[in-house]
Amino acid sequence: MSKTSLQPPRGTRDFYPEELRFRNWLFGQWRQTALQFGFEEVDAPILEHAELYMRKAGEEIVEQLYHFHLHGRHLALRSEFTPSLARMVMARQGSLKLPIRWFSIPQCWRYERMSRGRRREHYQWNMDIWGASEVTAEAELMAAIFASLDGMGLASGDVRMRVNHRALLEETLRDGFLKERPEVFEPLCVIIDKIDKIGGVAVAEQLSAPDGAVALPRTAADEVVGRLQVKSLDEAAQSVPDDSPAIADLRRLFDLLDGYGVADRVEFDASVVRGLAYYTGIVFEGFDAAGELRAVCGGGRYDRLAETLGGRPIPAVGFGFGDAVIAELLADRGKLPDLPRRVDAVVYPMSEAERATAQRLARSLRQTGYSVELVLADTKAKRVFSDADKAGAARVYMIGPDEMARDVVKVRDLASREERDEPLPS
Repeated sequence: MSKTSLQPPRGTRDFYPEELRFRNWLFGQWRQTALQFGFEEVDAPILEHAELYMRKAGEEIVEQLYHFHLHGRHLALRSEFTPSLARMVMARQGSLKLPIRWFSIPQCWRYERMSRGRRREHYQWNMDIWGASEVTAEAELMAAIFASLDGMGLASGDVRMRVNHRALLEETLRDGFLKERPEVFEPLCVIIDKIDKIGGVAVAEQLSAPDGAVALPRTAADEVVGRLQVKSLDEAAQSVPDDSPAIADLRRLFDLLDGYGVADRVEFDASVVRGLAYYTGIVFEGFDAAGELRAVCGGGRYDRLAETLGGRPIPAVGFGFGDAVIAELLADRGKLPDLPRRVDAVVYPMSEAERATAQRLARSLRQTGYSVELVLADTKAKRVFSDADKAGAARVYMIGPDEMARDVVKVRDLASREERDEPLPS
C-alpha cells in the first residue's frame, strides 16, 4: 500500500485552529454587514443537480464542474450559489413576499487553474435581492460591500469598483451583427470577460475564430474590443441613442452611490461584463487598487435566470465575494487581525486526588458562561501558568491538598500575579 499523503487534495485547504479563527472572523464581518443591511441568511446543499449549472454559453465555470453520475443521477458539487438560490426561490415562488433580501456564505468548488487568491475550493459571501427591478438594489449591494471592507480596516482607496451595463454593449452592437445573430451576445460576453487575463488581441482572436461560438469577422471583433476601452460614461453615451435605458440606469446608480458616500470609489469601465451568461443589466467588479490580485468580488443583475430554469421571470441582483482574495489583500495591507486563542480560565488540579473537585469547579464555571480549560494530566505548575498565559486566560484556579482541606480554591490573576482564596462551589 502506498503511503497516505499528509496534504489535502491540490487546491483545497485544511483549517487548523489559527486558520479557522481567521475564517470565523471573516464570516463574522460578512454576517454583521448583511444583518445591518436587513438581510436574512440562507443555505443549500453543497451537492446539486448538475443540470442546474449546465448552460451553453461556453462559460469556464461550466467546464470546471466537479460532477459525476451516481444511481442514475447526474450530480455536481456546488460551483456557485446563485443557481441554488434561484431553485429555492422558484420552489416557493407563490408564497414568498417580494422583495427578499437573502445572504449566504457557501463553500464552492471549481476545478480551475490555481493562482494567488484562486483555489479549487473556496468560500464566498453572497448577497442577493429578488423582486426589486430598480437600480436602488444594485446601489444597496455595492454600499454593503464597501461597508464590509471598511469594517475590515481597509482604507477607502484599497478597493475600487468598476461598473458597466450589459445592455449598453448590446445597444452599441444591435444594428450590427447582433441584428442577425442575437444569440451570440452571451458567448461574446463570456469571451470579453477574459480581457484582463489574456489581453485585447487574444480576445479579438477568440471572437473571430471561425469554429468559435461567436465567429465574427476580424474587423467586427476589433471593433468590439475597441469599444471596451471606453472609461467614461459620457463617452459611452455618444455611441447609443439619447434615451438609452442603460445610460439612464448607470447615471441613476452613480447618483445613488453618491448618497451612500461611496461614488468616488466607483468608476465606469466598458470592459466589465462578468463571465456568467445569465447577467442582464448592471454588472460590477471590485478589485484591489494596486492591480496585483484577481477580482475581490463581483456581481450584477440577472433578471432572466428564474425564467431560464423554467420559472416565472423575477428581477434579481446579487454579488459573490470570495474568502481567498480578501485574505491576500488584508495580508498585503498589514490588516490581518490578531486572533490568538482565547480561554477565560484554567482549572488546575495539582494531583489526581483533587480531580473530581476540579471537575465540579470547571463545570460550575462553564455554567456561568466562562470558557474553561481543565488540566487533564499531571503537569508542573510552571507549565500550567505558561500555557494559560499563551491561551489568553485571565485566571488560573488551583486546587491542591491544602485547598481541599480548607474547602477553597486558590485563584491567581495572570495579569497582576496576585492570588486569593475563593470558596469551592457546593
